[in-house]
Amino acid sequence: MNIVTDSAADLTAADIAAYGLTVAPLYIQLPEGERRSEELSPDDFYDRLEAMQPAIPTTNQPSPGLFAELYRRAAGPVMSIHISSGLSGTANAARLAATDFAPGEVTVVDTLTLSGGQRFQVLAAAIAARAGWPAAAIVELLGRIQAQTEVIFTLETLSYLARGGRIGRVQALAGAVLNLKPLIDVSHGDGKYNTVGKSRTLPRALADLAEHLAGLYPGGEPLWVSVMHGRLPEQAERLAGLLRERLNIGRLEVLRVSPVLGVHTGPGVVGAAVMPLQLLEEAGQAYQGASSAVLA
Repeated sequence: MNIVTDSAADLTAADIAAYGLTVAPLYIQLPEGERRSEELSPDDFYDRLEAMQPAIPTTNQPSPGLFAELYRRAAGPVMSIHISSGLSGTANAARLAATDFAPGEVTVVDTLTLSGGQRFQVLAAAIAARAGWPAAAIVELLGRIQAQTEVIFTLETLSYLARGGRIGRVQALAGAVLNLKPLIDVSHGDGKYNTVGKSRTLPRALADLAEHLAGLYPGGEPLWVSVMHGRLPEQAERLAGLLRERLNIGRLEVLRVSPVLGVHTGPGVVGAAVMPLQLLEEAGQAYQGASSAVLA
């Protein structure tokens, strides 16, 4: 089975190479023209983003035609796994493209999340597909991963979310005047942003974020933790240290948020995606085979 996803999954080059993943590009509209997200390094992009203030770029999803072409190139069954429909129309474009194919040839999955949380589902699907799982079993596994994954972040400023129209329920904070740092998660119900708290300073927000995650994973099961940031490496390492103290971490990495997501958060984003490692172990022996390439 071929796995197709999009660039909001924040996959690493090692992820893509290990499983032969196909990544549909999301696009950023800059003053000089449209660029694929992966064509820009995070630091180059954030330099441009800050220079454009108070304007910000816009983003565009892949077209149904592009998805249809990717599915044809796959020349076999496809599972197409995408950023939350609560935040993007990408999954809907994939579903429209799938109608051009025979029933069962293309299975579209709305992850109801993004970034590290979406990456978890993509890698789990790739592991299970390599182990020979049927599509229905993989979809069921991804549903359980979605239910047990937390994606949560904080921001230096709400201004990017507000200007990009992605603020949603975060609007209730109305705390920008007080320079509050929100804690924002991705709702398990509709895949939209949801405010779960607010803090006076960024260090306090990171401590509160770690406490929030410790409350969600109290059982001591080994966890996979991806700490994500825009351009706050020191704060990302600070958060990683706090999580090591509070959680039973079986695997931890620090990764960058892709430019196409950074459009809506700005460089001052730091957060984490967390899931129980047991959910990947359920994919069987393929998990062990993947450990050196992806999980080591």
